[in-house]
Amino acid sequence: MLELALKGSKRYYAWISFLVVLIAIGSTAWIDQLMNGLQITGMSRDVSWGFYISQFTYLVGLAASGVMIVLPNYFHSYKTNKHMVIFGEFMAIAACIMCLFFIVVDIGQPQRMMNMIFHPTPNSILFWDMIVLNGYLFLNLLVGWTCLQADRVRLPHPKWLKPFIYTSVIWAFSIHTVTAFLYQGLPGRHYWLTAILAARFLASAFCSGPAILLLVMMVTEKFTTFKMPKNALKTLVKIIAYAMCINMFFFALEIFTSFYSNIPGHMHPILYLFEHASSGLVTLMWTFIAFAAISITLLVTPKFRNNLKLLPWTLVILVIATWIDKGLGLLIGGFNPTPFETITPYWPTGKELMVSMMIYATGALVVTVLFKIATDVKEEMGHSQVLPCGCSTEDHCDCAPAEEAE
Repeated sequence: MLELALKGSKRYYAWISFLVVLIAIGSTAWIDQLMNGLQITGMSRDVSWGFYISQFTYLVGLAASGVMIVLPNYFHSYKTNKHMVIFGEFMAIAACIMCLFFIVVDIGQPQRMMNMIFHPTPNSILFWDMIVLNGYLFLNLLVGWTCLQADRVRLPHPKWLKPFIYTSVIWAFSIHTVTAFLYQGLPGRHYWLTAILAARFLASAFCSGPAILLLVMMVTEKFTTFKMPKNALKTLVKIIAYAMCINMFFFALEIFTSFYSNIPGHMHPILYLFEHASSGLVTLMWTFIAFAAISITLLVTPKFRNNLKLLPWTLVILVIATWIDKGLGLLIGGFNPTPFETITPYWPTGKELMVSMMIYATGALVVTVLFKIATDVKEEMGHSQVLPCGCSTEDHCDCAPAEEAE
């Protein structure tokens, strides 16, 4: 099926070329980092994790979020979104690749990553994070590619694949749980020292990840004949709404626990982020609160949630809110104040952002190629057409009686 990625319009090749240019530009900054070390970043002795690790954390959530499409289909026989499952799995592949790349650039010299294989340390959470990330990447590659190949030749999915599918669903929860353990196992960092951090990570992943997937799918619809089943879209938007409400509820619990208990170590990081940090960071954190409130309001109101013209903007607002919280504030708040009650400001440098751009462009390239293959196969099979009720033309539609009854 790889040959499908080599056939496309001029617009498709222009987009591929643009991504390759971004990768080339970003690679110059990475080469500089390989030659001069991590001193080109904004990290220091007191802030040993930076933008690379924060993006890794956010993207692990994007990888795990694919389970929100896979789980209903395979565990509850909810077939409405069965034609979108492959896109969730392919998005997870790209997210896992970006996660691994961010780890590679963060450790400085790439050969160091082999130390975890040649000198394994099972008592290290990072060792298990490597296991679950690579395992999840393998599972999605195996399941996604095998299922798409079977669909293309119009054969049922192999029975031997089911154990891997069920394992991938459980594995999705593990990758973000283990990532949370990396943070919450550090007693000197009070902002991360909370028992519900893993739950916060999962709630954030299950709203931001599907939101990003839907945005990419909406772009895919504009440039291909593939159409998302409307019923599947509505169901996924409801899942996003519930997950975002839970995400902000957990955040409110952290605020209550910190200030009602009046424990300085738990209050100071929050006060730093929302009051004492640089004006830019404080503005971003309050933007997170405002955007979270706006997105929840729009998602829980049926009139706004079902407005397909407004929905993309709602999802963009939600993604920005969750990225500020998890992709920036979580890390900076964890390092400030330091265990010595001092402040060590951190902000990513230009070269740090260029390297990150290279990795994001690589992920976008992987998504583009995989989605191009998937949409071409779906178009060959006739899955690109949907009925007015939202069901695929290949599905057995039983919506008509319900509509007539209404």
